[in-house]
Amino acid sequence: MKKLVVLSGAGMSAESGIRTFRDSGGLWEDYDVYEVASPMGWYRDKDLVLRFYNERRRQLSKALPNAGHYGIAELENYFSVNVITQNIDDLHERAGSTKVLHLHGELTKARSTADPSLVYDIGYKDINPGDLCEKGSQLRPHIVWFGEAVPMMDEAVRITSEADIFVVIGSSLNVYPAAGLIEYAPSKASLWLIDPKEVSAPVSRHIEIIKEPATTGVGILKERLSLIHD
Repeated sequence: MKKLVVLSGAGMSAESGIRTFRDSGGLWEDYDVYEVASPMGWYRDKDLVLRFYNERRRQLSKALPNAGHYGIAELENYFSVNVITQNIDDLHERAGSTKVLHLHGELTKARSTADPSLVYDIGYKDINPGDLCEKGSQLRPHIVWFGEAVPMMDEAVRITSEADIFVVIGSSLNVYPAAGLIEYAPSKASLWLIDPKEVSAPVSRHIEIIKEPATTGVGILKERLSLIHD
């Protein structure tokens, strides 16, 4: 089977009602993003950060995967599909995708502030002040904040470098290092971009553009890819 790699961004989940700060003038659900998504914000006001992500978790518990998520999962019938997502929600998994790599962390997990390797599944439960890991330190959201390293980036590069087909859906290609992944797709790989907005894509490669939101764009992609799957 040909290897299909999907890089999904905020636009992928926007149609499921998950708001993005880039569409809100630098505000994320009316919060300054650096107050709730940076190490500095965490050390300044842990209660605020915990409350913010608890609200996001409750919102996520009520959100549903959209047709775009389901369409990507269905592509596993024809291709070996890896999803690399910039999103912290679990909508790809809930739609049925079996290989999902989260570059920026996962909202449904918590981790130790003392030992980043201690990660816990919490589902849609709150993290409260005083919730401690087994080493006795406060739990924090398992999210990659601004200014922090992206630990899954090397694995994302490895997956991308083996792609026969590389598809970008709902990503502005402005957030690095994730935006640079497209450069690691092999020269023989076909490149696709699904987004209703203008996206600054590399001009050195030919990219097939489907100027549609994910819910309709993935359906169009499936039709076009049906001509080339094994």
